[in-house]
Amino acid sequence: MSDFFLVAEIKSAYKKNGFVSLFTHINNPETILDLDKIYIEIFGDYKEFFVEKAEKVKNNFYLKLKNFNTDDEIQFLIGKNIFVKADEKNKYEKDVYFVRDLIGSVVLRNDEKFGEVTDVLFLPANDVYVIQDINKKEILIPAVKDYIESFDPEKKILILKAGGSIYDDED
Repeated sequence: MSDFFLVAEIKSAYKKNGFVSLFTHINNPETILDLDKIYIEIFGDYKEFFVEKAEKVKNNFYLKLKNFNTDDEIQFLIGKNIFVKADEKNKYEKDVYFVRDLIGSVVLRNDEKFGEVTDVLFLPANDVYVIQDINKKEILIPAVKDYIESFDPEKKILILKAGGSIYDDED
């Protein structure tokens, strides 16, 4: 088990003053706004960086890293992944999970195995869990409380709320 957890990827420069644009990898990207330090893997080693400022504009997230003030200074970071330490993960609020926690989780519905989480889609309205059901069919479930009963990241079990035809093939 790694000591670091992936939270985002640096997509590009933003604002021409050392900000970077992010592609988030957590189900509640709002937690990006609370980061005070991050780790970026550089040449196989995790280097610590301090966050000077974090912003959300519409559904996009941006970080300004301390001592990085121009586009030229952040160019080598583009495409790199942002991590937090495992022991710092607990600072996040309840119901915040990393994609790493979700992928491979068993999905239960009505106390029976429904399938397995195979991917997470990051969409503007909300994230969507891609679940391969027991018949090997791909099902998309919105990652919202209306559909999710609970998730146990330690046991890797996602429990869907009972009822509703959203899960059923209506063809």
